[in-house]
Order: sequence, then C-alpha cells, then structure tokens
Amino acid sequence: MDIVSVTGVVKRYDDLLALDHFDLHIKQGEIFGLLGPNGSGKTTAINCMLSLLNFDRGSIALFDEAMSATRYDLKRRIGVVPQQMAVFDTLTVRENIDYFCSLYVNDCATRRTMVEETIEFVDLGEFAKFRPKKLSGGLVRRLNIACGIAHRPELIFFDEPTVAVDPQSRNAILAGIERLRDEGATVVYTSHYMEEIEQICDRVMIMDHGRVLAQGTCDELKRGIKTGERIVVEIEGELPARELDRLRVLPHVLSVALEGRLLSVVCEASGHNLTDVLAALRAAGVPLGRITCAPPTLNDVFLEITGRELRD
Repeated sequence: MDIVSVTGVVKRYDDLLALDHFDLHIKQGEIFGLLGPNGSGKTTAINCMLSLLNFDRGSIALFDEAMSATRYDLKRRIGVVPQQMAVFDTLTVRENIDYFCSLYVNDCATRRTMVEETIEFVDLGEFAKFRPKKLSGGLVRRLNIACGIAHRPELIFFDEPTVAVDPQSRNAILAGIERLRDEGATVVYTSHYMEEIEQICDRVMIMDHGRVLAQGTCDELKRGIKTGERIVVEIEGELPARELDRLRVLPHVLSVALEGRLLSVVCEASGHNLTDVLAALRAAGVPLGRITCAPPTLNDVFLEITGRELRD
C-alpha cells in the first residue's frame, strides 16, 4: 500500500508556480529521501501533504485515505520533526516529551509508558530532568525528535534533523531513524547532506521548480547520469599545460582540473577510463604518486540534474 500518494498537485502563490503537477508515491516501511535545492518546492509539498496548505489541483491520500485539514484521525498517525527546534525552554526533557505526546494520547498511564520508552529510545535518560538550555546541540536535536515520535506515529516527516550536530550525534540520529523504519514506521527525510541520504534512504526523489526531475534508488540515479567516475592522481613532478589539453580530448573525459599536486579527471561511464588516463600520463613521462578512482556520488547526481548555479 502507498502510505503517501500525491497525484498531479498544483500549488500557486500568485504568479509563482510552487508545485507543477507534482506526483509522489511512498510505500509502507520506506525511508524516502526528498531532495532539491533551496526554493525547489520541498517544504510546500510537505505542507500540502500535512494539509497545512491548500492546493489548486490534484489529490493527496495518506494511508490510502483522502487527506484534508479536518482528518484528525489521520493526523494522529503522523509525526513531524521540524528543522527548527520545537521545544519549550521552561519544561524539562520529560515534560516536553509528555506535553507533545499528550496532544495525541489522553490516557495518563499509557502516555507515561510511551514517554519513558521514548526517552530510552533517544538515549536521554540521564538528562530527563534537564531543561533544553542546559543541553548540547546534539541532545536538543534528539529531544526535538523525541517530541515528534513519542505518540508512535506510522508516518514521520524529518526535515534536516542533523543540522549543526557533531558526528557522534549524527550517527545516533541516523541509527534511530533506521530503527523506526525497522519497527514499522514510514519516513520522509529531507536533508542537504547527501552522504546521509545514501546511507539510510531506500529511494530518493530529486525535485526542482516544483517538478519531479528524477527518482529511484541511489544506484539507479547514479547509473542515470553522464558522470561515470572521478580519477584523482597525485603528480610528483611538473605537468605541462599541453598534457592537460591531451587529457581533455581523451574519449569519455568530461573535465580535467589540476589543484596543486592533485590532478582530477571526471569521466563518463566506460571500462577503460583509468587505463587511458594513466597511459597518457606515462607517455608524457609524468611521475605519478597515489591514484584513486571513485564512482559517482549522489552529490554528482544532484548537481548534474539541478545545475551548479548558486541558489538563494
């Protein structure tokens, strides 16, 4: 079953077309990465799914039922972890989680158990009596997550949950999201950290200007772009400019750049790129040091599909 089904949604802000016949389908139990540059329409799409915004055309169904602003029964099955911290500074960790859980769960005994299980889940037990201002940035992020998942939602939206946290906290947050998926939740995940998307997402969509540009698994997206691999060679001596020009005209070479002693050659997919590049360098008598060859990354996919110009 599609937990999320968005079909042909159009959303306008006066003359701005924010969503242009936007489609999105997410299966139960997926971690789905929603990617796009700033202003691409990600937030608008999510707000339409949550019925926080009206839209002009199309349909949205969650849990195979039509979503609307008054479908509180569906909203109780949804959790939202926003990028901006949504906690109360005057409440302790336990009190914050209990407050947000109480918006969905009335029974005190049931809620008490859920709050304690959530505190254990995000590993905040020793900080349960602390107020947010006494916590580190990573701990506040985990509290923010706890407040969004304490009522055991089946569908959870995470918006940049690892912004400005240390690597240890980031790893803990990502592991927690995977645990939520393993326990049956469906996750919609937005982030500008491509390595996170590659690590945890089952499928990925890249959107821009309110339209879907590409979607699939990370491997499928990588196979769908022109970039095949990046060869980096440490140059031990001098590399004349004419040799750079000879590399640029090799078959399948897309770009050549020399920064200090590191030569970077980006190629299309081909089985002979490394052999061709090294043969050209050795024929020129260039002393070589360390050599690495890496396949394309999700970041390469993102830039090739959405462009490299700066966004506001």
